[in-house]
Amino acid sequence: MLPEPIAVTIKVTGVLEKLGIPYLIGGPLASTLYGMVRTTQGSDIITEMRREHILPFVASLQNEFFMDEEMIAESIQRNSSFNIIHRDTMFKVDVFIPPPRPFQQYQLARAKKQTFSLDPEVSANFSSAEDTILSKLEWYRMGGEASERQWRDIIGVLKTQSGELDLAYMRH
Repeated sequence: MLPEPIAVTIKVTGVLEKLGIPYLIGGPLASTLYGMVRTTQGSDIITEMRREHILPFVASLQNEFFMDEEMIAESIQRNSSFNIIHRDTMFKVDVFIPPPRPFQQYQLARAKKQTFSLDPEVSANFSSAEDTILSKLEWYRMGGEASERQWRDIIGVLKTQSGELDLAYMRH
């Protein structure tokens, strides 16, 4: 049996894959994968969803998730985010549609397929360890460098992945 955060997130990424929408899982799930385990109330997915994806996305998930089609359309138009909530567990998935910029392209290109040998075996694209750190640093800076949770996630990934990180990429 899959842990709730992974099981619910995999439902969403499975639909994204079926629709051919580039995505990656970032945020707390990625920092837990590469760093230290922490509880989370939701997951973060970064995607390049477009208007033509709205109807098939909603149709595929509306029976299992609370979602607002208008909010999704607005998020795509504004390059912002929307959330959907799993009906059975109330687990929240935040879907980010960032404005096009080089970092987002690097992140998506460097995403790593992670397979979980559980019953059943599942896989999904996760942010790389380096991009997880860089994203967390960005959120930490935008939050006035006050979030202890973001900082602990950064330190956790740095400690756990020490010696494995592509420091040249991170400096770039």
